[in-house]
Amino acid sequence: MKNILIGLFLFVSISNAQNRLRDYGMEIGVLKTGPLNALTDVLGTKVGHTTIIQGDSVRTGVTAILPHSGNIFQEKVPAAIYIGNGFGKLAGYTQVKELGNLETPIILTNTLSVATAVNAIVGYTLNQNGNENVRSVNAVVGETNDGYLNDIRGRHITGTHVLQAIENAQTGEVEEGNVGAGTGTICFGFKGGIGTSSRVLPSKSGGYTVGVLVQSNFGGILKIAGVDVGKQLGHYSDSFKYSPDGSCMMVVMTNAPLDSRNLERLAKRAMLGLARTGGIASNGSGDYVIALSTAKECRIPYQSDNPIQSVPTLRNEAMTPLFLATIEATEEAILNSLFAAEKITGHKGRTIDALPKKEVLELLKKAGKI
Repeated sequence: MKNILIGLFLFVSISNAQNRLRDYGMEIGVLKTGPLNALTDVLGTKVGHTTIIQGDSVRTGVTAILPHSGNIFQEKVPAAIYIGNGFGKLAGYTQVKELGNLETPIILTNTLSVATAVNAIVGYTLNQNGNENVRSVNAVVGETNDGYLNDIRGRHITGTHVLQAIENAQTGEVEEGNVGAGTGTICFGFKGGIGTSSRVLPSKSGGYTVGVLVQSNFGGILKIAGVDVGKQLGHYSDSFKYSPDGSCMMVVMTNAPLDSRNLERLAKRAMLGLARTGGIASNGSGDYVIALSTAKECRIPYQSDNPIQSVPTLRNEAMTPLFLATIEATEEAILNSLFAAEKITGHKGRTIDALPKKEVLELLKKAGKI
């Protein structure tokens, strides 16, 4: 079920009837998925959305991602951020880079609502029990620009919407497509949105889980399992028939015990997953990867009487299976965002069609992929 905000405060629940890529017999990669094939397969992780649809011009929203259910400021998690292409407005990067940890929920929204989301996260953190003496908060907020379908200059996102997304966050199935921060996004010239996927390593490789969630809003030449779908559909010839600019926010979570250095190495591999789908990280694309470990033994207490912190961490030699898991999960998360998304009309009467699944599936069958 998903919450859609129509007007200002009316919530309507509707069922998610969209099929995912695997529902059509298409498998990406060689590793097994988690039970839900979602970011929330990483135990304890929560995802929540606020979807805002107002009149004929507002098509936007907020997605909140929580690494655990406790006080994240008091129990920080190891984290890293990798910049694939920096045409974006990601907030909170420098402290994560310097200290190697995350202390707030991750918020995804539209470009001109980053400041609003930061302010809401600061208030949320200051108001949590146990944070009465906190005087510094590093809110991490990512964005993509939904201004083609959404009246982005109207800045319709409010702090209340951000807090609602956090309150809506839950474990279990994750809504995809035209929802939350993906409500007004476009991917490869088709309707994009939120997508997610996961991979579970074999027991001999640690049995760890990697989950990925994306906010797809970028361009390139769409490929699915190596099939040049975009070219065959006529979305690319000698020049792009749509703007290849945009952005993609990618969030990678794992229960593997990793420090910030190896999390950054993990984050880099998400860009390879994006490339597998035909993404090119164009000049005007903000492509960022936020990676973190949810391993409880790796959490970083805000205060401690012990000046030495000893936490387990995987050796470099153990990272390769996690790299593969990240690549595969990112690729499939992006494709799921396309398969789940629906045709939408928004700002100034502009319409973006959904991926033509019938034609795509025929191409994949012809190529022997299904």
